[in-house]
Amino acid sequence: MAETIAPELTTPCPSAQVLTRHEWTEPTSCAVAAGEAALFSARAPDKLTYNEDSAAVIPVNETSGVLVVADGLGGERAGHEASALAVRTLIETVRAFAVDGESTQLRAAILDGIETANRLILDLGIGAATTIAVVEINDGKARPYHVGDSMILVVGGKGKVKLLTVSHAPVAMAVEAGLLDAVEAMHHDERHLVSNVVGSTEMRIEIGPPLKLAPRDTVVLASDGLSDNLHLDEIIARIRKGKLTQSMSQLVAEADQRMQTPLPGCPHKPDDLTVIAYRRKPK
Repeated sequence: MAETIAPELTTPCPSAQVLTRHEWTEPTSCAVAAGEAALFSARAPDKLTYNEDSAAVIPVNETSGVLVVADGLGGERAGHEASALAVRTLIETVRAFAVDGESTQLRAAILDGIETANRLILDLGIGAATTIAVVEINDGKARPYHVGDSMILVVGGKGKVKLLTVSHAPVAMAVEAGLLDAVEAMHHDERHLVSNVVGSTEMRIEIGPPLKLAPRDTVVLASDGLSDNLHLDEIIARIRKGKLTQSMSQLVAEADQRMQTPLPGCPHKPDDLTVIAYRRKPK
């Protein structure tokens, strides 16, 4: 991963910014949904095969858009095919429902996209699966949708956690139930097991309520390459303030350092890493 800080780009995003198989090793940003979205993705250190993560920033109209991160499972071919298929299917359904820039049907479009992707991935017949994390940005509100263990976080400018999804994984559920603390979970032998994926006959989609975004709130979507290498308070400290691409650069550089250099007492799991961060523009 490059540690160079990318320039602050706020170019319009008239069509979906899509990432499949590839790497954007410096945060790249665009204007979307009355705000700015920054996207970063890189393979695990020393990995020679495809990046199995996929992601997209999908504009709908001036105040609405959809952010998505998918983390493929099942090995190199199955992983990248599943994540790419899920993201591209979601793009198609959002475009089909949001006719002429209408955003009133975004919820239905997102659900239809995830359900259609689930059927298509099952039809591949190669043992493919993927997680998916989606945030609908609609007139200053954010609504989360997720399947699996890719993270959705909304944090205020002073570091207050306003939204954090619970991963669909046994260890995460144990933390939520108070049976494990967060530090124990980071080092648990079964922390990588996922209990709900796109590409399963038993898939379920978890939907959160819409959350009004304050001007300094930051929305983060990330594959587990982030949460497996940085503690939540570390993620918050690096992303909550400063220019968005600079904050993203600091965040992913720290995660990369953890992946490359095991340190006593610190989490360490080399993995593909994809992050989208979004902030509203101040009025």
